[in-house]
Amino acid sequence: MLPGPATDVEMTLAQTLELRGFVALDAHWTSLAGGRTNRSWRVNSEAGSIVIKLFGPCGLNPMFPNDPNSEVLALEHLAGRKLAPVLLDHFQTKAGYCIVYEHVAGKMWQGGPASVAGLLDRVHALDAPLSLRRAPDGSHAIEQQTRLILSHCPPARARAVWHLKPGGSIPPSGRSCLLHGDPVPGNIIGSGDDWYLIDWQCPAIGDPCEDLSIFLSPAMQMAYRGVRLSENERQSFISGYPDLEIIERYLLLAPWYHWRMAAYCTWIQTRNEASVGSAYEAEIAAIRAWGC
Repeated sequence: MLPGPATDVEMTLAQTLELRGFVALDAHWTSLAGGRTNRSWRVNSEAGSIVIKLFGPCGLNPMFPNDPNSEVLALEHLAGRKLAPVLLDHFQTKAGYCIVYEHVAGKMWQGGPASVAGLLDRVHALDAPLSLRRAPDGSHAIEQQTRLILSHCPPARARAVWHLKPGGSIPPSGRSCLLHGDPVPGNIIGSGDDWYLIDWQCPAIGDPCEDLSIFLSPAMQMAYRGVRLSENERQSFISGYPDLEIIERYLLLAPWYHWRMAAYCTWIQTRNEASVGSAYEAEIAAIRAWGC
C-alpha cells in the first residue's frame, strides 16, 4: 500500500474517517493544490478515490465567504445533476469542519471558454435554496459592496479606486438563480465537454451576471492561469452563453464589476496576501476600456 497520512492533521482526519466507514488509514493521501483558504486531500484506496476538504477559519472576506454549511446545502441541492461533486459526508473534527466528496476526474480548466459558458448556464437554470446569501444585484448593490471592501483599505488607496466609479445606474434584475459565487479556473475541473464546478463554499442567489463577471475578470484569470482571457476567448464565452438577455445585461454592468474587482485587489494587497499589482492594473484597464 502507498504511504498513508503523514501529518498530525492528516492522522486526525484519517481516524475520524475510519470511524465513519471510509478507508483512510491505509490509503494514499495527496495534498491538492489550488485552495487559497481551505486545505484538501485526495485519498486513494481500493474502495475508490475521495476528496477531503478541511475548512480554515472563517475570516472576513468581503466578496467570497467561506461557509461549509452553504457548501453542504449546495452539493445536496445539486445531487444527481452532474454539475458538482457527489457529497459523501460532512462532520466536525478537532482539526476543523470537513466535507467529503467523490473525486472528480480531470484537470483544472485552461481553455475553451464556451464549455464554461454552457456549464454556468446549466447552473443558472436552477432555483437556489432560499437560505443561501443573496448576491449584489444591480449597480447600486455593487456600489454598496465596493464601498464595504474599500472601507477595509487605506484611505488614500480607497479614494483612488472610488474615483473610478462608473456613471449611470443599472436596476436590479430581481432574479433568484443559483450562483456558484466563485467560478474561477481553479474551481472548474474536467476535460473535453465534461466539466464540473467544485468548491461551493460561497454559493448565492441572484443575478447570473455575478458568476459571469467572476469568470471574465482579468484578475481572477491571472490568479489561476497567469494570463487574462484574450479578446477571442472573451467573445467565445459571451457567444457560448445562450441567454442573450443576461449577456446584454452583463455588458451594461461590466464596468461596475471591474471596478469592484479593482477594489478587491486593493483589499488583497492591503492584507499582504499576494502580489496582485498586475491584476489590479488589468481591472483598471478594463474599466477604462468601457470609457469610464
